[in-house]
Amino acid sequence: MRAYTYLMIDFFTILVPFIFSFHPKLRFDKKWRYFFPSMAIVALIFLIWDSYFTHIGVWGFNPDYLIGVSIFNLPIEEILFFVCIPYACVFTYHCFGVLGIQPLPPITNQWITISLVLCLGGLFLFYYDRYYTSSTFFLLIASLIYLQWVLKADLSPFYFTYLILLIPFSITNGLLTGSFIDNEVVWYNDQENLGLRLGTIPFEDVFYGMLLILWNVKLTHYLSSKY
Repeated sequence: MRAYTYLMIDFFTILVPFIFSFHPKLRFDKKWRYFFPSMAIVALIFLIWDSYFTHIGVWGFNPDYLIGVSIFNLPIEEILFFVCIPYACVFTYHCFGVLGIQPLPPITNQWITISLVLCLGGLFLFYYDRYYTSSTFFLLIASLIYLQWVLKADLSPFYFTYLILLIPFSITNGLLTGSFIDNEVVWYNDQENLGLRLGTIPFEDVFYGMLLILWNVKLTHYLSSKY
């Protein structure tokens, strides 16, 4: 059963969101025609990034927790990760929107963005030579600047959703990085990151996840507003 660990993490991540996608008050299934193209675009970019970093040893995968099927140099479970995690997260964002749950006032929008840009920008300048740190922070900073001040998007619903998502994130990523199980499913070369862990989770993972979900949310919203 150990070989199915990563696959089961993917499966149970998407299971409940998929079932409730058909709830008459939510009907996330009606958003599929916008979500799946958006997910595919974002996943392609992240998979190229992922494959390259795997190739150069920034991170890698423990074969004990994999079924042994790979595409290029990525386990099939890792490819499914970029389907299952975005699905669950965009579903959550959709639910909050449908239910009108948004406690963050719009005025917090720019302040959160400014704080993130300044803090991550400082870390980027100090640790620009560490691949995981510099690439994640640079891409997130560029994305936030573009969305906040070029497109003038209101990011406060996203910030609130992602804050809530950090709870299941800590469980899922904790499992992948060695919490609650004997060994890590995904290992990281600490020479290419800050070496700072939140439990077993690399600090950068929080912002890598934010970047992944941000673009899934925004592209889905963009397509749904156009068609």
